[in-house]
Amino acid sequence: MSSYLVTGASRGLGFEFVRKLAIDPNNTVIGLVRNKAAADTKATAEGLRNVHMVEAQYTDFSSLKNAAETVKKITGGSLDYLINNAAVVSHISGYKTFEDFDDDFETIEKDLWESLEINLLGVIKTVQAFIPLIRKGKAKKVLAISTGMADLDLINATEIDFAAPYAISKGALNVAIAKYNALYKKEGILFLAVSPGYVTTERNQEEVSPEDAEKAAVLVTKFIEYAPHFKRPLTPEESISAVLSVLHKASIANGDGGAFISHLGTKQWL
Repeated sequence: MSSYLVTGASRGLGFEFVRKLAIDPNNTVIGLVRNKAAADTKATAEGLRNVHMVEAQYTDFSSLKNAAETVKKITGGSLDYLINNAAVVSHISGYKTFEDFDDDFETIEKDLWESLEINLLGVIKTVQAFIPLIRKGKAKKVLAISTGMADLDLINATEIDFAAPYAISKGALNVAIAKYNALYKKEGILFLAVSPGYVTTERNQEEVSPEDAEKAAVLVTKFIEYAPHFKRPLTPEESISAVLSVLHKASIANGDGGAFISHLGTKQWL
């Protein structure tokens, strides 16, 4: 029996984590969400019985501390796995470069700060709130969902110049995970950053402008040039199954602490 906490659990990859983990009735699965009522309704509709939705605001440390107290009551005082999935992919800069904001720097500056607030500080605050429970867990594993778009070699090889705030915030997150590893490795707590691959989610199925659609097509073309074996995006189920396999196999003994790797367990992002 294992306990899992998944942030950003109401949709997309977060909900797929919850759904996948809840298949095992022995697991205690907790979803951290911003709207508990809506998340409960969705979980019930999916027939998920061993799932507890807990409400919290990821940018509010007090809210996260209160959520940790709720989780403590659910699990009996410990937590085996913390999966930091909650993140923002900006609609403002998702398909734009720094140059696109030459005449409106305030917009890109604000966008960058918002990306850092959620994708970096939100994870740090969550870890700080839940580390006392992880310390008492059996598995003692903390996962952060990152992205191959934050890999320097991939950026330089593909020359993908848009979505800078997202990539920068995730790159900073990777460093934070390494710093946490340096701090907690001696206590047997594994910290790991994993890219879920290029996945079909609600976000990339949304209707976009012709200009953004063209940029998305360019992205796929660059991915194919970088990785000729790449044929299509992963489904959420494929991605999460792979990420959980990496998480469960990873260990401090194997030298995985603080690593930034892909859903394949390597530096191959696609």
